[in-house]
Amino acid sequence: LVMLAMGMTIEVKDLKKIFKNPKWIIVGTFLQYTLMPLLAFVISMLLELSDEFLLGMIILGSCPGGTASNVIAYLSKANLPLSISLTIVSTLLSFVLTPLLIFIYGKQLIDIDIKNLMITTFFIIIVPIFLGIFIKQVFKNKVNIFINYSPFFSQIIIAFIIGVIFSLNANNLQEMNHNLFLAIIIHNMLGITSGYIVSKFLKFPEDVRKTIAIEVGMQNSGLGVSLSLIHFSKIVALPSAIFSLWHNISAIVLINVWTKKK
Repeated sequence: LVMLAMGMTIEVKDLKKIFKNPKWIIVGTFLQYTLMPLLAFVISMLLELSDEFLLGMIILGSCPGGTASNVIAYLSKANLPLSISLTIVSTLLSFVLTPLLIFIYGKQLIDIDIKNLMITTFFIIIVPIFLGIFIKQVFKNKVNIFINYSPFFSQIIIAFIIGVIFSLNANNLQEMNHNLFLAIIIHNMLGITSGYIVSKFLKFPEDVRKTIAIEVGMQNSGLGVSLSLIHFSKIVALPSAIFSLWHNISAIVLINVWTKKK
């Protein structure tokens, strides 16, 4: 449902913008799919997380940019067209890259069926996005009322998903410890910081630095939850569920810092 809503907000002109600044897109996407899964693995190992939480962190780190990143980019006065383009590119690539990265980093923990992971990702991500684009093109202005409320709608769905995860894990909540929360916070913060520093080193404009920082640091935790539940276990989904809560806090801090910065 969230991906369908995302597809309905995509304009053809947004897809054309992807090719206007390929260097920005390449850097943001590259960091998303190299740095974030590596950080998730290293941080989890250093903090000695359980195998279930380690796998959950690997899944979270292997996911594309989060759907909320576009709203955060807008409120932070970043480059919104670039944010939308990066979200689209990383999301479409997730069909192949997310299962592949989960397999690479998680194969020592558990037998992973990469083919089934790809099939699941295809039906969760690719099908609803293109269905949303199709609906937008066919019905055009008739869906504008829904599109205006799609960010709110998406948040409600994600909140529902988080509620389901915590409810399913009622008996496992005592297994959560401060190291898991610390791992999620450090992962998010290092992603944001690294995205900004690399962009600054490459002398990208300030609004582009902000955008890449947001896109790299924010993960599509909804996809992480879905893949965890379908292919692994409910406790593996906890890191993605907790991240869904945490990134709203870090986003508020970013928005306040960047909008008040002279």
